[in-house]
Amino acid sequence: MTDRYAVFGNPIAHSQSPWIHARFAEATGQELSYERQLVALDGFAAAVQQFFAEGGRGLNITVPFKEQAWLLCGSRSPAAESAGAVNTLQWTDGRLHGDNTDGIGLRRDIKNNLGQAIQGRRILILGAGGAVRGVLRPLLEAQPAALTIANRTVAKAQALTAGLTRFCPVDACGFSDCAGRQFDIVINGTSSGLQGEMPALPEQLFVRDSSLAYDMVYGREATPFMRWAATQGAGAVSDGLGMLVEQAAESFRLWRGVRPATAEVMAGLRSRLAAPA
Repeated sequence: MTDRYAVFGNPIAHSQSPWIHARFAEATGQELSYERQLVALDGFAAAVQQFFAEGGRGLNITVPFKEQAWLLCGSRSPAAESAGAVNTLQWTDGRLHGDNTDGIGLRRDIKNNLGQAIQGRRILILGAGGAVRGVLRPLLEAQPAALTIANRTVAKAQALTAGLTRFCPVDACGFSDCAGRQFDIVINGTSSGLQGEMPALPEQLFVRDSSLAYDMVYGREATPFMRWAATQGAGAVSDGLGMLVEQAAESFRLWRGVRPATAEVMAGLRSRLAAPA
């Protein structure tokens, strides 16, 4: 019987995960099926239990169930523990094991696909929600010189810094408090781009022509943050499509024991998104 995988979410129709994992399976000679499943907001735990009881091999979890997935796990990876959220599930050693591949996906996209170093560089990350919490540990493990978390509500950003200063200097502030400072990497981890907006940021955040501006969301067009960063002299600007593909590749590796190549899948997905609806 073909090994079954799926992504659970609500909403879920927009998910590109089935297409991505189908390309990974073809490239690595793996025989599997992968589908989307719309899960009722009050039915997540039951849906997970049913999936694995029926022989399912692994699940990806997306909005709004990542925190619920964390609670269901009998064991978790260090990345999942620190994130307080799980995006990858598998049944192993008689219990549900959870991982969070978002941070590894972001780190690999920045380093491998964009050719940008993280070690020794000053990072500013915007936002203090689940998306940011999910990527902090893998970013810090890459040994930046310092990391600043900026958020509209400063207390929420400060809460994320607990226990992180063992990696490098970490501080929290409001968006306007970044004025007068410059950063080598600025990552937008807010969802503002999905609404066609961006955080209210001061100018001159970038080291001209050498900084990276990275928006964790992706779409057919450049986000407002990306367009703004280009006018501000950022040396490189990127959306989060590469992060999406790289985090999927890490999930695939955890399930199947082989890491698929990502370059052709990224290019194919970019073309797929650009095609007329």
